[in-house]
Formats: sequence, structure tokens, C-alpha cells
Amino acid sequence: QLQLVESGGGLVRPGGSLRLSCTASGFRLTYYAIDWFRQAPGKEREKVSCVSSSGGSTDYSASVKGRFTISRDNDKNTVYLQMNNLKPEDTAVYYCAAEDTDRPCSRRRMVRDDEYNYWGQGTQVTVSS
Repeated sequence: QLQLVESGGGLVRPGGSLRLSCTASGFRLTYYAIDWFRQAPGKEREKVSCVSSSGGSTDYSASVKGRFTISRDNDKNTVYLQMNNLKPEDTAVYYCAAEDTDRPCSRRRMVRDDEYNYWGQGTQVTVSS
């Protein structure tokens, strides 16, 4: 089955860290750019980070820049989102999505949902004391 699977979510105190993983099953992530999104209850979905297929280009939303780091390990078929100094406002379901493209993140800021080839099911991140 071709799918993306997120993992690594959980409950963490403010100031803590989590590392999310986005692993491809049934296909190779090598040629795919990966975006991380999040959606909190009652709020619009927000794109928080991007990594290009080569790994040479990354991008972050203003709300997470300086605290989150995206990386990829193509040998492990996985993209990571390291989240540090977490805040209660980071609480959301986090999703990853894959687009078959070699464009850098700077040229992928307005990707339509139907342009993504795969979506994960999401993992819950809760930041609370």
C-alpha cells in the first residue's frame, strides 16, 4: 500500500521538544518534496515547513522559524520535523504531504491540495503544562 505515515506526536510541556517522522511506505521519497502542515481545532490548516526533494532547500512559516528544523534521510525513506521550544499554540494535528517535484521550496509556496501525490493521516501534538 502506498502511503505516508506520521509518527512521533504526543504530549509535551511548554519548552519541550518532539521529533516527528514522515515515512513513506510502498514508494521511495527520493523524488518528492515534503511539506509539513498542522491544523488546530477551529483553525485553518497552516503549512509550517518544506524540504525539497534534494534536501537542499527548506522553508518555514514565521510561527515556527528558529524553533523547528526539517530534514530528510532518503536512505530511511523518512522526513523529520524537529520541534524545539514548543509552545501551547503549537498544539495541533500535524500532517505531511508529498509532491513529485524537484522545485525548491521558494517555488512551492502555493501548492494546491490536488497537486500532492500523497498525504499522511496525521499525528497529534499537544503542548500543555
